[in-house]
Amino acid sequence: MPQNPALNLLQMPISLPSTKPTKISQLDLEWLNRKFTTAEPIEILTWCVQQIPTGLVQTSAFSVNGMAITDLLYRQLRPIPPIPVIFLDTLHHFPETLDLVAKAQAFYRLDLRIYQTPHVQNQAEFADRYGAALWVKDVQQFHQITKIEPLQRALRDLQVSAWITGRRRDQSSTRSDLPVFERDKQGRLKVNPLVNWTQKDSWRYVMEHGLMYNSLYDQGYASIGDQPLTTPIAVGEEERAGRWRGSQKTECGIHLAI
Repeated sequence: MPQNPALNLLQMPISLPSTKPTKISQLDLEWLNRKFTTAEPIEILTWCVQQIPTGLVQTSAFSVNGMAITDLLYRQLRPIPPIPVIFLDTLHHFPETLDLVAKAQAFYRLDLRIYQTPHVQNQAEFADRYGAALWVKDVQQFHQITKIEPLQRALRDLQVSAWITGRRRDQSSTRSDLPVFERDKQGRLKVNPLVNWTQKDSWRYVMEHGLMYNSLYDQGYASIGDQPLTTPIAVGEEERAGRWRGSQKTECGIHLAI
């Protein structure tokens, strides 16, 4: 794939002048999506940092997409105070994922906010409280307990008015019409700065800037979630085909319930 000239903008220092904060409820999302229809992630994130000085967070599972956004926020834009990064510790992540989280926190000095299921500290306690292999018996309930409720709590605790995700349009057929800006069910702004990027664009950014990434990608995994629910993919499969293998499920429910 030819070099994307817009990626060269990342080599340039970015000025963040003081601007009057924007009220989320007054945003014209139709106009904003037209304005940023072909925008690069750095342009979208710059607007967010300028216009939403408080209540802005990134939600991340530390995928290649999440790492690219974190790098843009923490190494390129560097707002003060830094943007909080919410990580949902489901207690069922791969060890490689947790290792990356720790390394990224140390390297970027992340304002990392880790949320998990209340009253349990590990997989054994989770199984004692909710039953063994809950993801097999009731995957919807498993995600409600490990992801949806903790994220709802995080967004409430941090008084979030806008949250940044790492979703892209080319990840799956269910995300093909994803806008740059949307509202969640509580009226918060949801920002998808990578919608105009492809999987190759994300990896190009990671390689060109020497970003750390989850070592599972080198083992055939393309989209990495909970260990019991994630498999490598075969050549020609969609990027997220390894999630919930053998079922009709395409989303954990976060972006449907919140």
